[in-house]
Amino acid sequence: MAGGPLKGNALVLGAAKASVSGERLPDLADRAQVFLEPRLAEYVRRYECVYEDEAEAVFLVAEGHWAEVGEEMGLNDREWQALRRTHAEHLKQLGGELDRRAEFESALELRESVVIGKDST
Repeated sequence: MAGGPLKGNALVLGAAKASVSGERLPDLADRAQVFLEPRLAEYVRRYECVYEDEAEAVFLVAEGHWAEVGEEMGLNDREWQALRRTHAEHLKQLGGELDRRAEFESALELRESVVIGKDST
């Protein structure tokens, strides 16, 4: 699935806000999931998990986390910024579904979010 666990609207908004094409972002999100998924246990140990189900886990991480991930993945600034924004939009939309939007938006003022899919093999 293009974009991994990220919702379609989050991908559209992430692409628009970061000047990355909507056609490129799903592939970029898939690359990020390939990078992040093997690190799920590390994220569980190190970061606050604000939501988890059978398909995904959503973490709050320190500001600058996506810049570090982008550097490790060899991404340019626009690419990692698009991922950061897309993961944040996913968390906001999830917050709306869970009636926790204000809580998640407040958290995003200080931290970044990382969504890691759990269902690919």
